[in-house]
Amino acid sequence: MTSIALQGTVELGIIYAIMALGVFLSFRILNMPDLTVDGSFTLGAAISALMCLKGSPWAGLPLAFLAGGLAGSVTALLHTKGRIQPLLSGILVMLALYSINLRVMGRANIPLINLPTVFSTWPWLNRWAEGYTALIGSSSLLVLILLLLFGFLKTRFGLVLRATGQNPQMVRSVGVNTDTTLTVGLALANGLVALSGGLLAQYQLFADISMGVGMVIVGLASVIIGEGIIGSHWLGQHLIAVTVGAVVYRLVIAMAMELGMPPTDLKLISAVIVASALAAPALKEQWNLAKRQIQAQKGGGSEDAEDMEADQKLPSG
Repeated sequence: MTSIALQGTVELGIIYAIMALGVFLSFRILNMPDLTVDGSFTLGAAISALMCLKGSPWAGLPLAFLAGGLAGSVTALLHTKGRIQPLLSGILVMLALYSINLRVMGRANIPLINLPTVFSTWPWLNRWAEGYTALIGSSSLLVLILLLLFGFLKTRFGLVLRATGQNPQMVRSVGVNTDTTLTVGLALANGLVALSGGLLAQYQLFADISMGVGMVIVGLASVIIGEGIIGSHWLGQHLIAVTVGAVVYRLVIAMAMELGMPPTDLKLISAVIVASALAAPALKEQWNLAKRQIQAQKGGGSEDAEDMEADQKLPSG
């Protein structure tokens, strides 16, 4: 892999890490499977691309975050007020967002070639670090999000949010409205996902109606891989693990492509990675159990042999 390809892979991993943090909020913090991600990612990309066409690329990112937050709020309301299962709520909003995204974009694909983006409107950075604008800019944004998210989850409301995912009955027993915490949590999660989509559209210089397909799998893979590499013993470590997992995931994908894997198999690779990561703890536990059973059988066999020898040495009668 060339240095340019490696740099591009790391840049993509950093952008996807923002999306993975949103998936981490919904799946790990709130313990809620949210499939809105596939639709809100494209929604953020569509709004960001539309603002680039209007000559305001910087405005596209906060607008993408707000639009993603609105989509997450709708999912939460369907679940909390409509009493619809969380998985089905996410699917319904994801389906609705497909039509909404087409309306926002006006067509299935928006090219952004030769248009201003957040990466091309930093002339001083281009002069100071030519060729590394995207890497520095996306890394700075990711660090800022990590700090803000860490601080938010350490606040009183953040602690309630974390407790809601672990034990909602206990949270309700102390008089906290879990519907509110779920709504805020899903809004924040999908806001981050949409922000990542908006940043990716400006990085790749296009927005496509299908670019959000499978994003929930990418986010899950990043979370699981990061937890396996870094661990998840405390909050800061968990957030860093998600970030590292997103970069490692992109590196694995890039290496698979370098080995000759066709681009059409990209989703297959993603599914295999996620399935392997999810099944690894169970397989490891079964392997350890089998080893203990074998050792117990060997130990029991030797004890039986010793008992037989002792019986033979006893005097008869």
